[in-house]
Amino acid sequence: MNALAPSRLLLACLAGLSLVMTGCASSRSANVYNPSEALNEARVREGTVESIRPVKIQADSDIGKIIGAVIGGVAVGGNVGKGNGAVISGVLGAAAGGAAGNAIGKELNSKDGIELVLRMDNGEIIAVVQEADVAFAPGQKIRVITRGRVSRVVPAA
Repeated sequence: MNALAPSRLLLACLAGLSLVMTGCASSRSANVYNPSEALNEARVREGTVESIRPVKIQADSDIGKIIGAVIGGVAVGGNVGKGNGAVISGVLGAAAGGAAGNAIGKELNSKDGIELVLRMDNGEIIAVVQEADVAFAPGQKIRVITRGRVSRVVPAA
């Protein structure tokens, strides 16, 4: 095997990982709709913002774990030890690579969010978490738009 092959494989896997991870990110924005949500009736309720708290919206990345494990296993196992030593180093490299891939995937799939505690006009108090791409202030009038299990908070007109 060519001495450069593992490093080329590692670079190719890292490039693939970054493409896959950015493609896995889903939107939790009040301003983004999936095609299946378009042209569907939604329930609209009105209320007032009680409080706002910054949060992180973060997803585990199984793809990151898998690709990281493969990269770690190939990179370490093929370059350290012979025989049983190569197997052991490959397993350890896969474990470390999986952990690193998961951490990278979480960071790539992490977004700034807000938790809004809302007092609805009927007296009900609810909380909704969404991306922090719409500005809100305590006391502000809002609308909660609900389609199935998905609710979005938007400023009242």
